[in-house]
Amino acid sequence: MAAPALIVESTLRLLQGHPPFSGMARKDLEFIAERAQLAYFPVGTTIVDPADGSARNLFIIQRGHVRVENLAVPGDAEVRGPGECFPVAALAAGSSGTRRFEATEDVFCYRLTRADFEALRQASQPFADYCTQMLAGILQQSLGQLRQNFTQKAVEQRSMLEPLRTVVRRAPVYCEGGTSILDALRSMQAEKVRSIAVVDAERRPVGIFTLTDLMERVVLAGVDVARPVAEVMSRSPGTVDEMSTAQEALTLMAAQGFHQVMVTREGRLVGIASERDLFALQRVTMRNILQSIRLARDVPSLHGVSRDIDVLADNLVAQGAAAEPITHTITGLNDALSHRLFDLLLPQFDLQDLEWCWLAVGSEGRREQTVATDQDNAILFRCAEVDVPAARERLLAFARAANDGLAELGFPLCTGDIMARNPEWCLDCVEWRGRFASWIREPTPEALLRANIFFDFRPVYGSTALGKELRAWLANIASESRLFIRMLVANALQAEPPLGVIRKFRTEDGELGGTIDLKTHGTRIFVDAGRAFALALGIRETNTSQRLRLAGRRLAIDERQMDSTVEGYHYLQMLRLRAQRGDFDPEARSAAEATARPTTRANRVDPYALNQLDQRMLKEAFRQARSLQQQLEQAFGQ
Repeated sequence: MAAPALIVESTLRLLQGHPPFSGMARKDLEFIAERAQLAYFPVGTTIVDPADGSARNLFIIQRGHVRVENLAVPGDAEVRGPGECFPVAALAAGSSGTRRFEATEDVFCYRLTRADFEALRQASQPFADYCTQMLAGILQQSLGQLRQNFTQKAVEQRSMLEPLRTVVRRAPVYCEGGTSILDALRSMQAEKVRSIAVVDAERRPVGIFTLTDLMERVVLAGVDVARPVAEVMSRSPGTVDEMSTAQEALTLMAAQGFHQVMVTREGRLVGIASERDLFALQRVTMRNILQSIRLARDVPSLHGVSRDIDVLADNLVAQGAAAEPITHTITGLNDALSHRLFDLLLPQFDLQDLEWCWLAVGSEGRREQTVATDQDNAILFRCAEVDVPAARERLLAFARAANDGLAELGFPLCTGDIMARNPEWCLDCVEWRGRFASWIREPTPEALLRANIFFDFRPVYGSTALGKELRAWLANIASESRLFIRMLVANALQAEPPLGVIRKFRTEDGELGGTIDLKTHGTRIFVDAGRAFALALGIRETNTSQRLRLAGRRLAIDERQMDSTVEGYHYLQMLRLRAQRGDFDPEARSAAEATARPTTRANRVDPYALNQLDQRMLKEAFRQARSLQQQLEQAFGQ
């Protein structure tokens, strides 16, 4: 029976004064007012209890107050009053949730059935968005609680995951290139800093002037301090976006020999991060390992270093450090190890007249290496006075030694031969552009497979400018090909999150029965979506987390929602790292310790063998994966 008009209008007035209802269309509010039943709960009544099973009704408080207690987080409680609703997240997730709701006084609530709740989600976009935010909050809160149990050492390591915008708090000290050296020094003295950024008219970094520059380029060179600072500054400073993590900045410093980096937003300077600032966030042995790499005088002396990297990664996983700084640490140290290996090998080869660049592809290109990783690399070169075939042969000789050296250091040769020693992947600039263009023009399944590997390339060693030029060219040509983007999106939608219909999870049958491949059916979804977003939007970043954050910014997706998506990806990465370590399989752990490498089951887990908290977070991570695919399809799937 329809509710009386007077009651409907009274209900509408209440709803219109509180979010999310205040942003909803009148017809959707009328739907609530007409369908809701008024329910009374005496003081002390438990209105919703997780022990009773999945949530069955939505309650909107009309009068009185309700105490909310999070049973998963001791001491986490709050009070809700008129206009607020519950239990939204549990209803959206189709679960019992972890919060108990109790009347602290006599309470009247509007009650909607689960069926009406679902109908409202379908009809009202503002309400659907609100439900998504509440659901996303589950993952963030669960991860937060898990991290509260870490040791202090793990907490310090987790801070390396923080975006630079939260790490760099001081406004940058800067001047334009036309500023005199004397005035620049006065600014440095006034601000008590040892360096000053030099920017152009649009505040884009063009250089940095330090006390070392003062000594070497001004004092000793006898330069008049009235001259423009641009004449004596260090050019091409290291720059990173404010959305990059402290770990990424530290890795750039280690790779390029910088002592500080410029932090930018949309290319404009917003801060400066020094090596001291970032090392202060980390209290593990990364610095010691880097020192050992620099001091190595031959290839055999690098053997112990590669083992130290594995031990460090294992320790970080054991401490509960977050996934992103772990994978960035592994990649950064592996890069440094590769650099030193190449430095030791190069004197044996005559390559001085060639301009070439060693490219990392696949997970290494995305800076997402785990312990279970093999080699994926290629070579890009350009030669002016040497013909291409002759240059290729000389580079292949070096590549064979480099690939063998890396294998000796513990990085297995790629079974698919995606390595620089393969002539197919040792190409000059024109050949690489032709290869990439052919994959984009004719996006066959084989072409998409190759694109998924090689379009994540990252310049690691040599003339990195060549790699940056190729990346800029690829960003332009890929974003202009609508057919390629549609096919790439379709490919990214193929993998389905293994959420069950009857049970929580859908596991595999046969020999691997009862398990889920966290890479194939988990992290791959985020990686493929991130790549599709990046190529469609012309984003040049290769790291998945950064691709997703930048895509969210470009598409004006709520930042909290994208943060939840990235958290879901990080959680799956952490489960992979724990699985590779053997945390869920004693036999795999023993095998990994005996061989010093993960087993073939390294990415698999039995979801029902996980504890309740891990099961809950795993389910929410898969929900985030499905939501991300929906966002990708809506944006570029047409």
